[in-house]
Amino acid sequence: MIDAYEDPGTPDDRSGARYLWWLVTRQPGRCAAGAMFGSVWMVLLAATPYLMSRAIDDGLEPGDMSALALWSGALFAVGAFNAWLSIMRHRTMTRVRMDANFRTVKVVVGQAVRLGSSLSRQMGAGEVVTIGVGDVQTISQSLTVVGPGVGAVVAYLVVAALLISVSPLIAVVVLFGIPAIVLLVGPLLGRLQGSEAEYRERQGVLTARIGDLAGGLRVLAGLGGKGLVSDAFRRDSRRLREQGYRVGAVTSWVQALGIGLPTLFLAAVTWLAARLAAQGHITVGELVSVYGYVAVLVGPVSFWVECGYQISRGLVCARRVVRFLRLEPMPDTGTRDAPSEPSVLYDPESGVRIRPGRLTALVAEHPADAAVILDRLARYAPSDAMWGGTRLDEIALYQVRARILLADHEADLFAGSLEHMVGAQGASPAHGEDPALRTALHTAAADDIVQALPDGLKSPMTAQARNLSGGQRQRIRLARALLADPEILLTVEPTSALDAHTEAVVAARLGSARKGRTTVVTTTSPLVLDHMDTVHFVRDGKVTATGPHHELLDTTPGYRSVVARDTEASDPEARDTEARDTEEALG
Repeated sequence: MIDAYEDPGTPDDRSGARYLWWLVTRQPGRCAAGAMFGSVWMVLLAATPYLMSRAIDDGLEPGDMSALALWSGALFAVGAFNAWLSIMRHRTMTRVRMDANFRTVKVVVGQAVRLGSSLSRQMGAGEVVTIGVGDVQTISQSLTVVGPGVGAVVAYLVVAALLISVSPLIAVVVLFGIPAIVLLVGPLLGRLQGSEAEYRERQGVLTARIGDLAGGLRVLAGLGGKGLVSDAFRRDSRRLREQGYRVGAVTSWVQALGIGLPTLFLAAVTWLAARLAAQGHITVGELVSVYGYVAVLVGPVSFWVECGYQISRGLVCARRVVRFLRLEPMPDTGTRDAPSEPSVLYDPESGVRIRPGRLTALVAEHPADAAVILDRLARYAPSDAMWGGTRLDEIALYQVRARILLADHEADLFAGSLEHMVGAQGASPAHGEDPALRTALHTAAADDIVQALPDGLKSPMTAQARNLSGGQRQRIRLARALLADPEILLTVEPTSALDAHTEAVVAARLGSARKGRTTVVTTTSPLVLDHMDTVHFVRDGKVTATGPHHELLDTTPGYRSVVARDTEASDPEARDTEARDTEEALG
């Protein structure tokens, strides 16, 4: 089975079927062993009726006790050996499924790491979660076909050969009857694929909505939008449930026919064999063997139907994995070096020009426009941005990442100690002994968070720091960005969840902390804008005015309207305060 640190290999992403076959070829020995154990196990199941017929015809009917004992002993030995084979088959196939599961997980995680920041721009979090939680398990289950599935084919051929020696008529009925049963179930499997694919898509959408709700519930409550989102969630949940009923309806028919049709076929063949025995064409022992052979075939046929069902679902999930594996990160074709000294960062599309060593703010009528501009300036989106006269996409990506940091106000916070969350792995236990960390926490007004926690920086944090309030999480994110101390820091709404007092403190401290470094802030808060060296006002994605905050207030009505709107929103009665956030987090 694949090791946790073993290279999973290069997956075949040409189609879902080819991906499933790749999983088989990555463990050929184990799959061959599973097929062998499954085949021998099912063949010996078919041998049981033969041994019983010999015991009846050679021992019981003529009264030969030695022959009866001999065939009975052989029957016992075959049964015991088959029990051991069944154990080995199940154990081997479990390893096959686990290998496929872990290998797919490693491939998916590796692809997510390779995509990096471009992942969230190409696929929703809900779909990624659905792949990692549900699709991986379904894919691994579909590999059952390499064991019992192969064994079912071998057993079918062996039984057909044995039936020819008993009665060619019965053999013909069985040879053509069993495939007919499988073909009857085929159309349902095609319908199941379509229903299953739609169900998976809806499941991904709903999972993404759940994540959005969990991350922004407090904001929704503050804006009065919780009821609206709740109604949308109920509507999507109802649609998913209805689609699940459709999948369940098809699945129930597949499973019912997989058991019911072979059983009815067994009854028909048994009736035919009984008529032949009554007419003297076959012996009583052969009648018993025919019944046993056909009864044994119920198992292989059920396996075929079950494997068809599993493969149908596995193909749907494999296609989703393949679609994910085909995603490509933003191409890195840059070969030139970054500017050797602090230089102007310029976005021709919007007209935003960031001068080095200054505090610059972007104020946009639609905040998303400002965030898009920062994406281009940080090279997280295709653009014609220039850095020191050189196109940003012509500069080696690792140099861009080393000197330009984009800090989003909703950036992920990973579980662990607060020290590791901030990125200060080398910090000493005593909070005050690390000047850089102390300065970053002080600038972000987050030093009181550390003091309030029982173990200070060593205090454990949950994923996304959900044991902190929204404002506290935002200050931790800002402290993490400041501790990194990049040459150019681009921050998206770094104070949007803070109360007015805390926001004013952060704004006042930011200038001295980033003195001589380039800092860009997207915001509409006058408390922050009052401390900026330069403010760009963006309307419809273009810069329409540039200057100090107070100058724009006097000369640009649109700017004044946007900032006034933020002033009203920051009224103490209309905005959650940090004190209330802290009380809720600790309560």
